[in-house]
Amino acid sequence: MSTRHTCVPRAGLTVRASGNPSSAEETTLTETERVRGTSTLPRLKPEPIPAIHPLPEYLASGAVKASYDETKRVLQVPWMGVVTMAMAHYPVFYSTLWQKLKPLYESAEFVTACRSLRDKVEHAAQRLCAASLRPQLAERGYGRREIKQIGEMIEIFSHGNMPYLLIATQARLLLEGHALGSATAVHDFERRHRAAATVPLVLMEPHHVDQPTYELYEDIKSRLGLPFVNTDYRALARWPSYFASAWAGLREQVMTDAYAAITEEVHRAAVDIALDLPNPSGISPAQLQTAAADQLDEIIEMERLFQWLLPGLVVNVAFFRAQLLQP
Repeated sequence: MSTRHTCVPRAGLTVRASGNPSSAEETTLTETERVRGTSTLPRLKPEPIPAIHPLPEYLASGAVKASYDETKRVLQVPWMGVVTMAMAHYPVFYSTLWQKLKPLYESAEFVTACRSLRDKVEHAAQRLCAASLRPQLAERGYGRREIKQIGEMIEIFSHGNMPYLLIATQARLLLEGHALGSATAVHDFERRHRAAATVPLVLMEPHHVDQPTYELYEDIKSRLGLPFVNTDYRALARWPSYFASAWAGLREQVMTDAYAAITEEVHRAAVDIALDLPNPSGISPAQLQTAAADQLDEIIEMERLFQWLLPGLVVNVAFFRAQLLQP
């Protein structure tokens, strides 16, 4: 049985002022910050869910594969997010967005923004009071090394989901007519910031898994209201008994008012950060709308879908992380 740790839900989203995970100083989002994200770009789930066309990495070749490889290299992540795979289905649109904002994505300013966003997400997720899975995993026979490897896999997504959320947010802002920041100066970030893992990223696709895991995938899709299972879940399902327990601890949370409030706060924080980042090439809404051409409405619906689901995904990953942090 899992052991619930003492947890007192907080009334608001608290964030470390420095955006540095090691900082002990905390501040609280101001009412202006809370309102700004919602008024600028409300969180919208498209109804019906639009069709998306992500080309899996293992099927990519030629120019598409080169685009995937560059995206992963610049963001320092080991996987191409479903959001950017779906964007790449529209090559002129994605190439325009990527080439104009690539100098930002390689910058120290972007790395700092991702760290700040992650800090906010993980502080907010504490309000969900995740119960520790460590006793339950130990009882099942998981050793320290295995639990450490699961934690390393979670770290890959804790780190890597932040740039994907900010990219989706910037794309939606531009497509819906919102200008990005007026600053243009950026500074190269030349050091490694990617998450380290001692196990490779292996995805358990629906046709790989046994019936209980397949049913778990179906439950995830039903609970989250999505037609697909995100990369994060397919990677963690490499440890089926662990992931069944992790999802069991989360599945009821996603239906609560507290969870809805937290994901809304994360959405607002992502919008605020995206608007404050430099815009080194000066890309304008008109430029990206022109690149989308006669597919503009279709692409906007796609971006709304991902910009709606990613706040929930990053909160879910933070919850999984908290399950292993607790003694």
